[in-house]
Amino acid sequence: MIPFSDKLHHRWKQENTLVCVGLDTDLDKIPPHLKEEKYPLFAFNKAIIDATHDLVCAFKPQIAFYSAYGAENQLEMTFQYLRATYPKVPTILDSKRGDIGNTAEMYAKEAFDRYHADAVTVNPYLGGDSLEPFLSRAEKGIIILCKTSNPGSGEIQAMKVDGEEIYRKIAYLSQNRWNLNNNICLVVGGTYPAELANVRKMAPDIPILVPGVGAQGGKVKDIVKAGVSDDNAGLIINSSRKIIYASSETDFADAARGAAESLRDEINSYR
Repeated sequence: MIPFSDKLHHRWKQENTLVCVGLDTDLDKIPPHLKEEKYPLFAFNKAIIDATHDLVCAFKPQIAFYSAYGAENQLEMTFQYLRATYPKVPTILDSKRGDIGNTAEMYAKEAFDRYHADAVTVNPYLGGDSLEPFLSRAEKGIIILCKTSNPGSGEIQAMKVDGEEIYRKIAYLSQNRWNLNNNICLVVGGTYPAELANVRKMAPDIPILVPGVGAQGGKVKDIVKAGVSDDNAGLIINSSRKIIYASSETDFADAARGAAESLRDEINSYR
C-alpha cells in the first residue's frame, strides 16, 4: 500500500497540480440522461474521473451526497473504480467524523476498511483521544478541521482561549502534539486567506486542504500566496460545483475537464 503522503507528493511534483475535484454528486443536479442509469451517481462520477484524473492531486467524495439517498453502494463503487483504474491518485473521504472510544474506531474502519479511502476528514472538537483511531493508521491521511470556509465558522473557531484563537490552537496541536506519524493534514477555507497564512506559518510542512474556491468566493491568487509551502506545493485546493457541474448536458465530462484544467493553470500561474 502506497501511503497517502507519498501519493500526494507525487501528484504535486510529477503532475504539477494542486487541484482536488470534490465529488459532491447531487442526484438532482446530474444531467437528465444519467438518471436513467441503474447507478446514476456512479455513472456521473466515473465520467468526471475519467475526464479529469490527469489534472488532479486528489478526488474527494462527500459522503452526505450518497448516504442521503441510501446510495452508499455507489460511493463504494466510486472508490473501487478509483483504486482499480487510477491507483496513484489519492482519494479523500469527506465525512468529518469525530467521536470517542469504540465509535471512533468504527468510523476509522468505515473510512479505511469499507471505502478504502487514502484519507478522511475528521472533527477535532472532542480532543486528541477521539483522533487516535484515525491517526494510528500511519499510512493514511488524517485531515483535521481547523478554519472552515463557511461564514459562521468564526463563532467558535475565532473565539480566544488564553489570548489565542481556537483554530490556531488546533494548528498548534496538530503540528506539535498529534502528528506522531506525520500523517496529519489541516482544513483551512480559501475564504480566509489571512488565517490560511497564519496556519502555514505555524505548520510549515503540513498539507492543507482548501475548500471554498469558486462558488464560495475564495480567490485563487490569495490562496496560493498565503498557503503554499516552502517547496511551492503543500495545498490541496478543492473545487466541487464549479467543476463537476460545468455543464448539465451530455458534454458534462468535457466541460468538467475544461474547468479543472483552467483551475490548475490559474493556480500554477501564481506558484
